[in-house]
Amino acid sequence: MHPERFPAPAVVLFDIDGTLMRRIGPYHREVLVEAVRRVSGLETTTDGIPVQGMLDPDILSRMMRAAGARPAQIRTWMPAILEAAQELFVERCPSLERKLCPGVRMLLRRLARAGIPAGLVTGNLSRIGWTKIERAGLRPYFQFGAFSEQGPTRAALARLALRQARKAGWIGRGTRLWLIGDHPNDVLAARANRIGAIAVATGLSSREELAGASPDLLLDDLRQLELEMLVAP
Repeated sequence: MHPERFPAPAVVLFDIDGTLMRRIGPYHREVLVEAVRRVSGLETTTDGIPVQGMLDPDILSRMMRAAGARPAQIRTWMPAILEAAQELFVERCPSLERKLCPGVRMLLRRLARAGIPAGLVTGNLSRIGWTKIERAGLRPYFQFGAFSEQGPTRAALARLALRQARKAGWIGRGTRLWLIGDHPNDVLAARANRIGAIAVATGLSSREELAGASPDLLLDDLRQLELEMLVAP
């Protein structure tokens, strides 16, 4: 579903985990652990690591440091670990169509009908992120995205996604730009790029934590988000 309006009235960027879908099972964490084991031989865990809101390479680095790996070793192993984790996830991820957060599919349909492009800004590695979107039945709604191996921070990833949208011709003088996420880090990434921040309380962060980041909109879930909120000046 490709937008036909140039520029578009709005461009909306979405986080994945906790924003579009939740409680998908242990598959993501398990492939990170197994990828490290296959490449380095280290036994690691994500236990004790606050993975929500983090980028996958940063999670992997924390895992390996906790297991005693030196920085030079982590740098050497990382490319192969990232590749292995993505291959494993593609093999193992089940259908996620029943894991969508409330209001997601309806909102994406409305955006598509209104000619509003939807993109991804996520801490997932690219093949992991796209696989989640595909297995959830959402692939037709997303034209572009920025993923954790493509930048050092979530703010840098949002900047990359916006650059893609500008290159496609979707962003003009009157286009409203938004980032929707379930973690304070998503709000911070929006602020760093001077775009609107929408926080949705469908992840692990409490409403109080999200409110503390001062988003432009704080919603219980995406059923509360109307198109008028996205395009109004």
